[in-house]
Amino acid sequence: MFTGFDRNLTSYVDLSAGELTLIHEHFQHKTYRKKTLLLSSGQVCDFEAYLVKGCLKRYYIDPNGEEIILQFAVEDWWVSDMVSFTEQIPSHLYIETIEETELLQISHQSKELLFQQIPKLERVFRLLVQRAYAVLENRFFTAITASAEERYLNFIKKYPNLPQRVPQYQIASYIGITPEALSRIRASLLRNK
Repeated sequence: MFTGFDRNLTSYVDLSAGELTLIHEHFQHKTYRKKTLLLSSGQVCDFEAYLVKGCLKRYYIDPNGEEIILQFAVEDWWVSDMVSFTEQIPSHLYIETIEETELLQISHQSKELLFQQIPKLERVFRLLVQRAYAVLENRFFTAITASAEERYLNFIKKYPNLPQRVPQYQIASYIGITPEALSRIRASLLRNK
């Protein structure tokens, strides 16, 4: 269960077997059923998680009651509400499993303790945040400069396996179009093949 996790961490910094064992002690292995809410708007996010297996989504509900998907996460990715987790303030987001999901979770308190015990782990999490910010910035730029078709093509190029794992209406939400518009784009792409 820790194989991919250890590979993920050691891709950022060198960690000894003893350090990895200590890190493992601070993470809890949890399994969740499909459609389980891990975080709801108004709750303080007290976990950061590494995905061992499964798929989940991070989203908010707009004033019209529509679900707006901000992120999909699959194996070997990290997920949390970084603002709520870091500041320990109520979240505006929801985190929900799309498939049965296995996570390695760490609490805010355990993470801070772990940083004291293994200071170089701060570099790992700084780099994870920088990478997440870069992805967010690129997504924002694409959202304001690309056509709906370009956003869809970019999505399937970047995440080629996700369309088989998540419903089309959720992909539409993620790229900022209606499900009907996505159906038209997909039909047009099939005709032009």
